[in-house]
Amino acid sequence: MGYPSIFPTGTTIYQKEKTYNGYTIFPSAKGALLIDMNGNEVQLWAGLGGFPNKILPGGYVMGTTGTRGGKYAYQDQTDLVQVDWDGNIVWKFDHTELVADPGKEPVYMARQHHDYQREGSTVGYYYPGGEPETGRGNTLILTHENLYNHEISDKRLIDDKIIEVDWDGNILWSWRASDHFSQLGFDEAAKNALYRNPGLHGEAGGDWMHINNIATLGENKWYDGGDERFHPDNIIFDARNSNILGIISKKTGDVVWRLGPDFNENESTRKLGWIIGQHHLHMIPKGLPGEGDLLVFDNGGEGGYGVPNPASPTGVNNAHRDYSRVLQFNPVTLEITWQYTPLEAGALLFTDASRFYSSYISAAQRLPNGNTLITEGSDGRLIEVTPEHEIVWEYINPYFNRFLGTFTNNMVYRAYRVPYEWIPQLEKPEEVSIEPVDIEHFRVPGSLDGTGTGKITVIDGVDPEKRQMTGGGDEEERIDFCVASVKKKDLKQ
Repeated sequence: MGYPSIFPTGTTIYQKEKTYNGYTIFPSAKGALLIDMNGNEVQLWAGLGGFPNKILPGGYVMGTTGTRGGKYAYQDQTDLVQVDWDGNIVWKFDHTELVADPGKEPVYMARQHHDYQREGSTVGYYYPGGEPETGRGNTLILTHENLYNHEISDKRLIDDKIIEVDWDGNILWSWRASDHFSQLGFDEAAKNALYRNPGLHGEAGGDWMHINNIATLGENKWYDGGDERFHPDNIIFDARNSNILGIISKKTGDVVWRLGPDFNENESTRKLGWIIGQHHLHMIPKGLPGEGDLLVFDNGGEGGYGVPNPASPTGVNNAHRDYSRVLQFNPVTLEITWQYTPLEAGALLFTDASRFYSSYISAAQRLPNGNTLITEGSDGRLIEVTPEHEIVWEYINPYFNRFLGTFTNNMVYRAYRVPYEWIPQLEKPEEVSIEPVDIEHFRVPGSLDGTGTGKITVIDGVDPEKRQMTGGGDEEERIDFCVASVKKKDLKQ
């Protein structure tokens, strides 16, 4: 699908009576940016990176001050810091590993990537009773470690490691994905493809799993009902490159619940459908609508290892889909309890599915009013949708990075909404709804609205009020698009 060269940025939709109003934090090209509902920039921590940025009560922000460079690096952050409202670093961790890159002085680094969680909150966003600690507490951090594991591949690997550190930076607990390879469900075709190419990135190694989120489960109805897999201390994760979603026992390190990498395993997984290249899997915390269900941004794009096919001659990234889904589902039955897909967005799958599509990054947050904040990350679009799938707030990131001197991108890795009370330094802003724009008549300055200004010719036997389409079919029952037909009855939810 093509995109316009010129489009509005900032807040473009806002119905204040239907939204969960608060501040939104996201990593921008300018730094960690905090906006209100109307898109006003209320605070910028200039230059502070975020993988992701998170706001803590009291106006603190977490992020990173730098990224490891060079050909041996892959998405490693040098540190993880907590910064106060005035920009003072009040907590810092950078001692996961002493990194000795060739030609450089050895230096300690966090090697943090993709996620972390501060004690007091299971998911890093607001829910009743969940507030991350700001002056004490442990931090769960997703990091990298390079190693060889010949059961997986003869290539150097970029392994995913989860560590828990205390306030003083002592590592109290750790877990490595490669130690649990036998529990991850790879069949022989997947093992073969993975062995030959474990997601290689040159000298940096093979990013074979690419775990992109971690969160503790917290109190939940499944554990209360006797299911030990969902112990509140257990850690949920997803791995983008392998199409795996899992839960780790904090006590034993075992993978005690897993979905993927093969979604043809049984009737329940086939009904759920293939989850591909996913991000931000977590359990909706107790106290929020949908509590106990899992929420994930199912990116689509490409991912996984398996049998070669025309789209994947080597069997690497062998699963493909050109649209995204946000799924809420029961972790026991795998029944989908809510979703946001191109269909719910008002787009037909064959013709316009890419209107809701981010093949990488992205996220979804359940809000206290039952709405969902969705980060459609690849095009910098944030939307808040109701349970009935109405978009009641939309914001387009106006800040673009330029890559390699040619390419521009306004991507947003992940955004979070927090209540006004978490930022005591600010007065609650005035909330002003935005009147809907009639895009048929919306023009940039200098372009005239020429609708209906030209000569209109009426042809005998042709209804001038009828909208014309290429194709055919009975418009009331079926519409034809090229090789696809859409039946009205198939669109009923």
